[in-house]
This record gives sequence, structure tokens and C-alpha cells, in this order.
Amino acid sequence: MRAELEFLQNHSLTSVLRRELESLILSGEFAPGERLNENSLATRFSVSRGPIREVCRALAEKGLLELVPNRGVFMRRIGEDQAAELYDVRAGLFASAARLLATKVTAAHISELERLLDGMEEAVAMHSLDAYYPLNLEFHDSILRFAGNGRLHKAYSELVKELHLFRERALLQGGGLSVSNIEHRRIVAALRNGDATAAMEAAFLHVLSGKSRMTLPAAAVPGYSSGNAPDTGDLA
Repeated sequence: MRAELEFLQNHSLTSVLRRELESLILSGEFAPGERLNENSLATRFSVSRGPIREVCRALAEKGLLELVPNRGVFMRRIGEDQAAELYDVRAGLFASAARLLATKVTAAHISELERLLDGMEEAVAMHSLDAYYPLNLEFHDSILRFAGNGRLHKAYSELVKELHLFRERALLQGGGLSVSNIEHRRIVAALRNGDATAAMEAAFLHVLSGKSRMTLPAAAVPGYSSGNAPDTGDLA
């Protein structure tokens, strides 16, 4: 019984640490390529180095960290070529979700998606990337949830987490905010009509449009400040 209790306690601790460290990584706490100090993390979370090491291994398997033998644990760097590959895979997953949802969409689903569209439209009018970003994430995640395929949703979510590590481009390029929301509305229009083919195509092209914006050279955009941009190049 004692062994079982210790296992449950350690397992629970590892799960909590994993969520906390993953949250720090995705929030931009560490710079790309930065070495993570196990001792500092252990002190920060008031635990021994063992659980920290275990969590780092798990996050490395998910593609968020990189384990370098005899050197330590580092924040993973994602270059433009790697990000482009992630976009291509993400386009396929998102298109599949849109196709599935079109076959079972409800009035409640459409109402929720339109609420998010309206919120993003207000954010565009205010030139507020901070307001747009969480609504955008919720919009995409809602389509995955409504599609009802748990495996697809999980694969998509993990992919998006990897893209959070790509911080070399801003969606602000190419009129990204307004263009992105126009594309969102095309997806919802196809879903409302129950047109699985149109929904799949609109979703696929939407992500590829984000990929194209990623490759644009950095440019100043009136009304925006790069310092206000979140630590991700993808809001599409």
C-alpha cells in the first residue's frame, strides 16, 4: 500500500510540474536555445531534481525541449523550414476537422463560432493583437472540439504547441488580422451550409495562407507594435 501511495504521489507531482513547466515554455518564459537549469527549476517548484528531469524528458518527446547529451536541456529552436513543415501538417489536420464538423454541425456550434468571429472583428477594429489572439486560438480549438474526434484534436493541439516556439514572424505582416478573419468567415459559411468539401478547402487554404504570411519579410504595420506581439508567428 505504501508503494502504491508513493507512486500516486509522484505521478501526481510529475503531472502538475509538467503542466506548470509547459505553461512557462509556451508563455515565452525562456528564449529559443536557452539552457534550462534543473537546479533553479527544482528550487522554483520546491522539488528535487528527479521530477524536473523526468518532466524535461517528457516535454522533449513532445518537441518543446531539446536534450543534448552531456550538456543539458535546452529550449528548442524552430527554424523557418521546420515551421513550414508544421504548417503543412496542421493544414491537413484542420481541414479534416472542418470536414467532419460540416457533417454534424449544429445551430449552437455556428452561434459560438460567430460569437468568436465578432469578437475578433472588434479586436481588428481596435488594432489589438492582445485581444485578437486568445479569441483566435479559441476559434480553432472550438472547430476541433466540435468535430468530435479526440485523437485528431490531441494531434492538432500538440502541433500548435510546437508552433508556439516559432517566434521569427508576426501575423501582423500582410494585413494578417483582417485577412485571417475573412478566411475564418469563409470556413463558418461553409459549415453553416453543411458543405463538407467547401469547409475542408477553406480550412486548408486558411492555414496555408498563414504559412505564406510567415515567409514575408518583416515590415512595419501602422497601428501595431512588434513589442505587443505574442510569442508566436501563427495566428492563422
